[in-house]
Amino acid sequence: MKAKLLGSILVATLCLANAQAKSSEITKAEVNAAQQAWCDALVAIGKTHTEGGGAKALAEKVLSAAYDYDTGKVFFKPTLAFGPNTFRPTKKGALAYFVGGDKDFPEDKGFALKPWVKARYDNLGDGDDGIQIHGDVAITMGNVWVTDKDGNETMVDKTFVFKKGEDGKLKLIVHKSALPYSPAK
Repeated sequence: MKAKLLGSILVATLCLANAQAKSSEITKAEVNAAQQAWCDALVAIGKTHTEGGGAKALAEKVLSAAYDYDTGKVFFKPTLAFGPNTFRPTKKGALAYFVGGDKDFPEDKGFALKPWVKARYDNLGDGDDGIQIHGDVAITMGNVWVTDKDGNETMVDKTFVFKKGEDGKLKLIVHKSALPYSPAK
């Protein structure tokens, strides 16, 4: 009788663990929403700056919401970063890239302050073929298209890796960005 009860408890525990594991798996819809939120945040930081608001404070909030700097490790290689500050493993370095004004990152003028008035993304062209999901980790590869106030559009190659936290929210743990290669003519 005790063995049967113990077996029932074990089965119930395993079922609960499987249900919890499934709920921690990332969906393509969550990945697409996180990518769009990143694009929207980039535009919002620039708009806030243009309107004379607190772009730095907003960027700090965005970094806490979108990246895992506060509780984990992030690998970030920004589009226009170079030299000794090419990689930004700290929140301070990421903030400098987006809004500038940090003496430790004198080359940063504030990528988000351009301002960009529109941003969109794609994953390996159109569709979700550029998304891989591995449980609580998702990898994307594609492009981000940013448009400045004069209507000029720039395409940037992007690779994002998201991890789903215990709170159910996706956070960037890898952000690799570069301008596309253009061979000499």
